[in-house]
Amino acid sequence: MRSKKVDDIFLNISHFLDHFMMLIFAKAAYDAGTNFGLSYEKIIFFGTLGFIFFGGFAPVASYLADKFSRSTLMVIFHFGIGSSAIAAGISDSISSLTCALAVIGVFAAIYHPVGIAMLLSKNEKTGLRLGINGVFGNMGVAAAPLIVGAILVFGDWRMCFIIPGVLCIFYGIIFLLSLKDETAIIAQPRSKKSENFAQNWQWALGSIVLSTLSGGFIFGAMTFIVPRYFEISLPSISTSVAITGALASLVYACASFAQIAIGKLIDKYSPKIILLCIATGQITFIFCASLYSDWALFFTMSLAMLFVFGQIPINDAVISRYVPDSRRASILSMKFMLNLCVGASVLPICSYLLQNGYEIRMLFSVMSLIAFFIFLAALILPNQDEADRMDNIALK
Repeated sequence: MRSKKVDDIFLNISHFLDHFMMLIFAKAAYDAGTNFGLSYEKIIFFGTLGFIFFGGFAPVASYLADKFSRSTLMVIFHFGIGSSAIAAGISDSISSLTCALAVIGVFAAIYHPVGIAMLLSKNEKTGLRLGINGVFGNMGVAAAPLIVGAILVFGDWRMCFIIPGVLCIFYGIIFLLSLKDETAIIAQPRSKKSENFAQNWQWALGSIVLSTLSGGFIFGAMTFIVPRYFEISLPSISTSVAITGALASLVYACASFAQIAIGKLIDKYSPKIILLCIATGQITFIFCASLYSDWALFFTMSLAMLFVFGQIPINDAVISRYVPDSRRASILSMKFMLNLCVGASVLPICSYLLQNGYEIRMLFSVMSLIAFFIFLAALILPNQDEADRMDNIALK
């Protein structure tokens, strides 16, 4: 089945929804735990399976996209994630809620290997377009604590799932109607060279694996834990879930624009140098976030998130330079499986630490140490010279 195309804006909005839906539980967990008679420390464990499936089903999504079409899988993504969110909202037991969260993860797994592959199929200003797409994804991260916090003020945790679920289904209809046939594109024979991996691709993929594993844990922890960390570490500012949620959203929203700047830099300069700077910033500011509270914490966390979010478009841009289009979906699926599965380990690790008397701030010290592996990944990343880079672009 031939895949259809869609304008970038629709893929960007889908990226927003993907991250938003996955992080509803992060803010609604405390209220849901109260409903089921469980503490925050215990109930967050039941979201682990959803995050594991978020990464683990990425290769399955890639395989199905190749077997059927990328556009078909993206339509299924919207209807599936919306329906499973509604199921979570009407859950009458912790087991049914756990299953619904797991199914949300299954459908959410579709976006990254399939949606990003659709985005990369148009090889034009790749870094900038990835940066813009990343901003939408992180706006979903930013919107989750803000919108869910507001819903909790006027409603309950069930509405936090049901309302976005209905909106996802509605947007799925819009996405379906926006798909276009690729009839205007005249097929041209690809050169044999354009179907090959670029020189030094083994080192590039090795760097991607290392930075993906490290960055996946850091991203998962920062996006899930920060809203709760703000609730307990900003006492002089506010203890309201709505206000602390809004502050977490502000941090995420402002930091997300780092991806546009990084995207532009990637189009001009070596990703190696950029990744070295990103790693240094993460090591420094994530550690500092474990030391402060109130306004000092707020501003330090803002800087830390700039470097965490800034890392996101780098690996995808490297893939676009070293991997031919015919292999990108499978490589992307493996990358996101690694990224999101290791990110899922945040929940059981955090649950274990909290239940054994450790403070959440300890996790930030651990993340600062993990960021050293991103620095190592930058060191082994090949430094593509300008001639190789332009030749690679011309062959896409």
